[in-house]
Amino acid sequence: MKKTLSRRARLATGGAVLAAVAAGTFGTVAANASAPEAAQDSAVSAAPAAAAAGKRDTTTSTHLTVDAATEAARAALKAAEKEGQRVTVAVVDRNGNTILTMRGDGAGPQSYESAERKAYTAVSWNAPTSELEGRLENAPNLKDIPGTLFLGGGVPVTAGKAPIAGIGVAGAPSGTLDEKFARAGAAALN
Repeated sequence: MKKTLSRRARLATGGAVLAAVAAGTFGTVAANASAPEAAQDSAVSAAPAAAAAGKRDTTTSTHLTVDAATEAARAALKAAEKEGQRVTVAVVDRNGNTILTMRGDGAGPQSYESAERKAYTAVSWNAPTSELEGRLENAPNLKDIPGTLFLGGGVPVTAGKAPIAGIGVAGAPSGTLDEKFARAGAAALN
């Protein structure tokens, strides 16, 4: 059974709560205002200072610029258009984060996510996704890794043999064609 308070009781209860909060706030402000300067100075100096990392504690990585990613995506789209294919191209950075995705005119709705997943897979394993397809025979659970797609159409972009980006293409009738267009995008960067 739910008990309902009268309007007068609700107002009295609310007023009491507000008074308690105000008294606590006033007490805190008054205590801070009357604290000696030495106590205030020690509170400030007790705050942790930012730690400086040494050179051996950090690493530098190379990233593809947005302009370079755009150039690669446009080259891949152009190669696909030459062959009458409607595709989507995605370029991801070394961490698998999407730099950009370009959906070509008439590309299917499924091609958007597929292109991103192919690019992510290529940069994650630093190998074309067509080569990675074969690994599924020995390790079929690889396909269960979130965000991956082991179908032809993704190629890594490297700098000094280290992967710095991935280009994924999806929408052509075969992974072989998708990968051909992705390679055209990567070639535009050289």
